[in-house]
Amino acid sequence: MTARFDPAARAQGDEDGREDQNDQDDLALPLAGLLVVDMSQFLSGPSAALRLADLGADVIKVERPGQGDLCRHLYISNLELDGDSTLFHTINRNKRSYAADLKQPADLDKIRALIARADVLIQNFRPGVMEGIGLDYAKVREINPRIVYGVVTGYGTAGPWVGLPGQDLLVQSRSGLVWLNGDAEQGPVPFGLAVADMLAGAHLVQGLLAALLRRGVTGRGGLVEVSLLESTLDFQFEVLTTHLNDGRQHPSRSTVNNAHAYLGAPYGIYKTQDGYLALAMGSVTRLGTLLGCDALAAFSDPKSWFERRDEIKQVLVDHIATRPTAAWLAILEPADYWCAPVMDWNTLLEHEGFKVLDFVQDVVRDNGASMLTTRCPIRIDGQVLKASRGSPKIGEHNAAIDREFALDRATHG
Repeated sequence: MTARFDPAARAQGDEDGREDQNDQDDLALPLAGLLVVDMSQFLSGPSAALRLADLGADVIKVERPGQGDLCRHLYISNLELDGDSTLFHTINRNKRSYAADLKQPADLDKIRALIARADVLIQNFRPGVMEGIGLDYAKVREINPRIVYGVVTGYGTAGPWVGLPGQDLLVQSRSGLVWLNGDAEQGPVPFGLAVADMLAGAHLVQGLLAALLRRGVTGRGGLVEVSLLESTLDFQFEVLTTHLNDGRQHPSRSTVNNAHAYLGAPYGIYKTQDGYLALAMGSVTRLGTLLGCDALAAFSDPKSWFERRDEIKQVLVDHIATRPTAAWLAILEPADYWCAPVMDWNTLLEHEGFKVLDFVQDVVRDNGASMLTTRCPIRIDGQVLKASRGSPKIGEHNAAIDREFALDRATHG
């Protein structure tokens, strides 16, 4: 594998010498030397490319001139920084941007020349788009037989849903996932996160790394495909397997404090006198003894903890509301009964349990625009992985990439 652009080495030479990079200066990141061409948009593909960048790969984001990745204009709470949405900044930090109009032969030739040097290509266009411009896997493999080609779709590459928009909420809705959330009387409740996108991105990273490992042994590249729907189905593998083997009964959510459609009492979140308390799996009768709730002694049969869970939970609702969260934790935690306070983000961020993780980093664009965001959740050889480079402006690195890979010599042929 030929050594190429190394983000760790680049960061070491940054003039600002930010502290968040110091721990990485002497760290050989696992993917240093890998070149990734990221032709994806929105969340799933770019999140996979981000993780590869966090692990040391040089990620070049190919965007349309002028407009760029549509995620630049996909706002969360209308929050914008330096002309782009904070969502774009978050998902595209530590990458370089190359602007190319793939309808123009000269630009397309440059991208082909870049692909010829790449180790990985990622795209999440609808099926048929890349075939139309001659950059589908069959064509790219002719350019670079060793490339690992990653594809994210909404619903796979066959069947009646292929042409439908692969959007997170729509995928959640088709996958059955939304029938696991909320109380029984609420109807379907979606996750408050783009969970299908994030899961598909994580699965793509797994597949890409596996294919790269195989390439290291055989020299052969490969095609890695994931879909939002399949990733969301896999996310449910535990409960979906139960459904497939229990006569296909509809998931039965609790009407009181539902937290898992397939688990019995006390599993759920309970309002206390001044906040909320989460209770996980555990003996209902032991819980009654610890909390001084005599009514729970009537549920001595463990089967009743599922069959009569709403009744049990209602007893707990009434009892737990009588004292503050800290009072219940002072009883349950020393007894090793599985519980936790329910924290909002402000409480979490101020807690020493969060601070010790060193999970927030400052990323900065070359023009000085900066923002706080999370870091890579993976540690390598005990090292926290941070990278201070912020997301790129559209085409910000065209000139440097042209020189580095001699793209100006590419000719239409």
